[in-house]
Amino acid sequence: MPDSGGGCCRCCCSFVFTLGLTALFMWLSLRTSNPKCSIEKFYLPSLNRTLNQTADATLNLTLKLDNPNKDKGIKYDTVNVTVFDSPNRTQVIGNVLVPAFYQGHKKNAKKDGTGTANTAVALRAVSGNGTGVFRVDMSTSVKFKIMFWYTKKHRISVGADVMVNDSGSIKVTKKGIRLKSMAPRMCSFCLVMGALVNLLVFSLLNFW
Repeated sequence: MPDSGGGCCRCCCSFVFTLGLTALFMWLSLRTSNPKCSIEKFYLPSLNRTLNQTADATLNLTLKLDNPNKDKGIKYDTVNVTVFDSPNRTQVIGNVLVPAFYQGHKKNAKKDGTGTANTAVALRAVSGNGTGVFRVDMSTSVKFKIMFWYTKKHRISVGADVMVNDSGSIKVTKKGIRLKSMAPRMCSFCLVMGALVNLLVFSLLNFW
């Protein structure tokens, strides 16, 4: 007499395994990657000793935003950039706002922004030779466009310490100064894989 119990068990195990693979492939296709943000230009005229323009209270910078997703667009809310007088964020020097915009698949965007700087705070933050280390933080909320619908909003907060010279600008490499995430890292891939393995093992133990 054929072992119907064993055949049923094999069918159930095959079904669970297929279900796990389907869930994994769906997760891989729907997962999103946050944009890569960097500073291309930064300039405080009030700190430029060659111009002697301490009364110029403008703050100018250029952001570069890269969308690493191959098939997902990114819709940005207003981007807020805050410049502090030190890595400890003791006092705010100024803010720059970049209007909301949409970014297509695998596209990059350069956004210029101008704000008003607190000249007194900026001057106190530099040393006798006119140099100083400032903190630049950027925050915004984004929604990812997958085909014809958008995901819920995701908050992005990134930043970096920058060295300002006596010309009121920063030395920028070809790739710019990368703004790194201030949120704790989580290995989401490992969490998903671990959950799938646990599900498969639990199911196999129950069916045997």
